[in-house]
Amino acid sequence: MSVPPPTSSPRDAPALPSPIPWLADRGPVRALDTRRAAAPAEAPPPPPPAPRQRKPARRRPGSGLPARPVIRGLVWARRASQAGFLAVFLWFLVETAFRGTFAASADQPVRLPLPVEAFLLADPFVAAMTLLSSHTLYRGLAWSGVVLALTLVFGRVFCGWICPFGTLHHLVGWLFPSRYLKGTRRVDSNRTRGWQRAKYYSMWGFLGAAAAGSAIGGLFDPICVAVRAIGLGVVPALQYLGVRGGAIAAETNSRAIQGVTDGAQDLLATTVWTQRQAYFHQTWLIVFLLVAVLFMNRFIPRFWCRALCPLGAFLGTLSRFALFGMEKDHAKCTDCNLCLVHCQGADSPQGGVKHRQDECHVCLNCEAACPEDVIKFRWLPGRAATTRQPDLARRTVVASAAAGAVAIPALRLANWPDKAYSEKVIRPPGSVEEREFLERCIRCAECMKVCPNNALHPAFFEAGIEGLWTPILVPRIGYCEYSCVLCGQVCPTGAIQKIDERAKMGVGQRPITLGTAMYDQGRCLPWSMATPCIVCEEFCPTSPKAIWAEEVEVPKRESKYAREGAHAAMTTVRVQRPHVDPTLCIGCGACEKVCPIVDKPAVYVTNAGESRSKTNVILLENTSYSKG
Repeated sequence: MSVPPPTSSPRDAPALPSPIPWLADRGPVRALDTRRAAAPAEAPPPPPPAPRQRKPARRRPGSGLPARPVIRGLVWARRASQAGFLAVFLWFLVETAFRGTFAASADQPVRLPLPVEAFLLADPFVAAMTLLSSHTLYRGLAWSGVVLALTLVFGRVFCGWICPFGTLHHLVGWLFPSRYLKGTRRVDSNRTRGWQRAKYYSMWGFLGAAAAGSAIGGLFDPICVAVRAIGLGVVPALQYLGVRGGAIAAETNSRAIQGVTDGAQDLLATTVWTQRQAYFHQTWLIVFLLVAVLFMNRFIPRFWCRALCPLGAFLGTLSRFALFGMEKDHAKCTDCNLCLVHCQGADSPQGGVKHRQDECHVCLNCEAACPEDVIKFRWLPGRAATTRQPDLARRTVVASAAAGAVAIPALRLANWPDKAYSEKVIRPPGSVEEREFLERCIRCAECMKVCPNNALHPAFFEAGIEGLWTPILVPRIGYCEYSCVLCGQVCPTGAIQKIDERAKMGVGQRPITLGTAMYDQGRCLPWSMATPCIVCEEFCPTSPKAIWAEEVEVPKRESKYAREGAHAAMTTVRVQRPHVDPTLCIGCGACEKVCPIVDKPAVYVTNAGESRSKTNVILLENTSYSKG
């Protein structure tokens, strides 16, 4: 007889693993007795979250000695200074524009509210060039003494802390890091190279040219390059893209998109650019050169500052007297090369070699990166491990200065500035005589940027090679506003004098004359085609008008034929033939700007009769010809 297996009670049930983690430590849990009604137990509170583990601080290599707190603070102060001065420079640049209206009255002067030329006035290289070329120091350029004082105390602090063009190169290198400059290539790119001497030789060449009477060195001055390239190229390009973007947005037929676009366009037109699209001659070349030097930062950090900048070379020459500088302890150096990785000036901060004080931008990156306490910046440092002056060959320096001095008369042989320049070289109102103009003009393009009618453009070869990128009036694009004297206000060197409206308009005196209008009667509608037109006379701003009309009756052939093979009938029309009174014409170019002949205007302006020249005359009274 089989015995049935004993029935198991719930108390004898085997233990089950707990699916709840916090119950795992309470021992085995048996099956619940469904025959009993047990009260539900309160759930215990959840365990507190585990504390977040802090990421361990990155250990500095080598001995790991931290940089001094004051140095870390100064590095951040330098970055803030760079950002601040670049922002102020760009602010001044976009404010170098007139966005109001002119009233042809000498009692209502129009001036810019800000000293937009301040960075140029503080440029010591510009001051040195104009002093050598004109033998006078323009009063505004005395501000460059502040930068000289900073250099004599701290070294090339202007290059590392203030210069907007240097900061632009630094910014581009940071925003677009190069895949090429990694590892040992980065270290090698920041070693001192012999080609860095090129900027010193170019500086001496430009100073030699200034001594010969030409401020042509403004072509390479960094502040001039920045104003010229950004003001004449980058800002108009952004304006064009903004206008085109607005046109595309308008085609979407979306009220919301159009409203936002219109608001943005209005804001930009009153803050960044003007209502009228600006464009300038030679912009393609100017912007191409800017892009080229910025692109070189992918291979050599701050290439412009190390190889080409004459202002940096000028300050580097003076930095030998600086009271603040670097001191190195070569015995502590472990050749980690961290100082080279972060060096901005390629001034040999590493141990085992002498530091190049003339190349140092005082960026302080080397001391902040050094883990061995090798480098220290301090007052009156020891100079045993420092080279204080540029390593230049004396004969090459003399040859560079001599080449610059000889180049100017050589360039003038084919384009003597007193007489044989092109008739299209129409200088801005208030410009000094051509020879003195070339002594003072630094090609900064401030006058072109501020011109309200987009009338001033950089010359190419119209004024010879020496006159490259100096301002000339192009009346077909824009005319000189009758009461505007803004170009003289922003000129930092006195090449364009600071005249007032009374002198410009001739209130109580003879007005300033830029040139004289001429007529091509073979293209003029009333003269050659018997077609009425008095547009030039209507737009002439002088009072009395320099253009007057002679009313005549002239024959004109009918446009319809009576029958085939017959001659067209003749009729008589009354036209007003324009003439120019050279005693009243100021050469503003308004007539040429509005002439309806599209391809080549029937009236054009040349520089004949300009006020600034005693030889380029069109009227013979008060000359030797009338006294013979």
